Formats: sequence, C-alpha cells, structure tokens
Amino acid sequence: MQKILILFLSVTLFLSSCSKNGACSFQNDNVVAPVSEQQLVKAYLDSLGITATLNPSGFYYQIVTPGNGSTPGVCSHIKVNYTGKLTNGNIFDQQSEILFTLGSLIDGWRKGIPLIKSGGEIKLYIPPTLGYGSSEVNTGTTVIPPNSILLFDISLLNVQ
Repeated sequence: MQKILILFLSVTLFLSSCSKNGACSFQNDNVVAPVSEQQLVKAYLDSLGITATLNPSGFYYQIVTPGNGSTPGVCSHIKVNYTGKLTNGNIFDQQSEILFTLGSLIDGWRKGIPLIKSGGEIKLYIPPTLGYGSSEVNTGTTVIPPNSILLFDISLLNVQ
C-alpha cells in the first residue's frame, strides 16, 4: 500500500511540475540550515568517527561513487535506490528503482543529489530544516519525530 501511495504521489508531482508548454515550475531555493542544526549533525558524525563534507546549505555528505552519467537538475526525473534512517538507526523508508522529480523532494535531496551523476552513490546527513523540519511524519512503519536529523544512502540509477 505504501509503495502504491508513493507511486501515486510521484506521478501526481511529476504531472503538476510541468506547465502546458512543458516548462518546469520548480526552482532552486536558498534555504540554509541554521548553524545550531549544522552543529548537531557535526556532533553526531564526530561521535561515530564519520568524516563528511559540509555543503554551504548546511547538510553533510559523503560521495561514495561520483557516477559518470548525467548530472540531475531540479527539473530532472530521477530513478533511485535509497534507505532513509534516523540517528538511532531506525529505518523509516527504503525503496528500490523509484522515480521522482528532483524538485518535488526535500531540500536536502534537491541540493545533495546534484553532487553526483547517474551511476553515483552518496550519503546525506540532513539537518531538520532541509528535511521535514518541525513536522512529525508517519511513514506507516516509523514515525519521524519533529526536528529529526535524516540519514540517507542513495544510489542514482538514472537521470532524465
């Protein structure tokens, strides 16, 4: 049921992201996570001995494999495999070969995915402002508490 809902939402967002002339309505934004949230992510990474790069938007990332295909833009349609976890290790979502329009996703993905190309893999450590913020999200199997740091392992399979 969850996969059907995600597929329906993806198709709806895909169709609504384009105007009648085929132009994309998504735009990059200038959202930056507050320093306090960046410090919380850094403290989490340090506690586990993880070395990651800070993006100017305030999330941390590790490029596992850079890829060698196309680089996605905010209007690109992407196919990914991913696992999303909370800092306590609980997996809140995991999908294979799922399609999204990049611009319809959380800011952490919108800013992080373009750091790799098709065929690449990345780990994202996303502070709340670039994730779900102060909203509680119920995925059906896990509740993502408000102000959660989100951890993603993402493989970018295809870019269109």
